[in-house]
Amino acid sequence: MALKINGIKYYKTNEACKMAGISRATFFRWLKERTIQDVKHKDRRGWRLFTDEDIENLKREANKVISVETDNRQLKIRFR
Repeated sequence: MALKINGIKYYKTNEACKMAGISRATFFRWLKERTIQDVKHKDRRGWRLFTDEDIENLKREANKVISVETDNRQLKIRFR
């Protein structure tokens, strides 16, 4: 359930991950690997608050397509 603060909807980590189609473990791994940036909003307990834009960014990352090519036993990965 979204929280509404000053007219803006915010979602907690579990809700945001479900909406983006990823697990919490994946989210925290991406943070650790710096694949994604951390959210800009937290509540007074330090819990992350995700906006609709944050969730769209997670979805974009989750749906990113990479092409994998092999050349002389070397793996080349191209991000599009």
